Amino acid sequence: MTQPEADGGQALNEASWSHVKETINMLYLAVCQIEATMTDSNKSVDTLTDSFTKLATHTNSVVAQVQDLSKVEELASFKSDLTTTASALNVNINSSIQAFQFYDRVCQRLDHVARSLEKVSQLMSENESIKDPVAWRDLQNKIRDSYTMEAERIMFEYIMRGGSVVDALEIYRHHFNAEEGSPDQDNDEIELF
Repeated sequence: MTQPEADGGQALNEASWSHVKETINMLYLAVCQIEATMTDSNKSVDTLTDSFTKLATHTNSVVAQVQDLSKVEELASFKSDLTTTASALNVNINSSIQAFQFYDRVCQRLDHVARSLEKVSQLMSENESIKDPVAWRDLQNKIRDSYTMEAERIMFEYIMRGGSVVDALEIYRHHFNAEEGSPDQDNDEIELF
C-alpha cells in the first residue's frame, strides 16, 4: 500500500512510513508553532509596554502644562503643545490597538496548536488508525488546510518532510516577515527544498 505525499504528487513507500515518525513530525510542528507564536507575542507585549509608557508620559506632560498655564499670552503656545501631545497620544493609542489585535491572533494560533494536538492524540488513541498512513495523511491535510497564512503552510510542509525545528522557524520567520511587509526583513531568498 502506498500513501500520497502532502502535495498529492508522489507516493511514499509503506516500508519507510512510520506512525512514530509522523507523531514526531506533528510534535515538532507544534514546537515550531509555539516558538514562533511566543517570539511574535513578545514583540506585541514590548509594543504595548512602550505605548503605555509613552501615553503616561504624554498625559503627565499635559497635566504639567495645564498647571503651569498662568497667562493668557501662553494660551497659543499651550494649544500648540497640546495639539502635538494629542497627536503623539493618538499614535500610541493606535500602536496599542494593533498590539491587542496581534495578541488576539496569538491566542488563535495557540488554540490552533491545542486543537491539532487534540487531533493527534485522538488518532493515536484509536488502534485501527494509529498505524494507518491514510488516516495520518488525512489528519495532516486537515491541519495544513486550516492555516490562513502562507508562512504557516510552508513551515508545515518543511516539518512534514523531516526538516529541523531550527530551520523551519527560520523559514517561517522569513516568510512571515515577507507577508507582513516587515521593514527589517532581509532580501535573501531562502531555498526550501
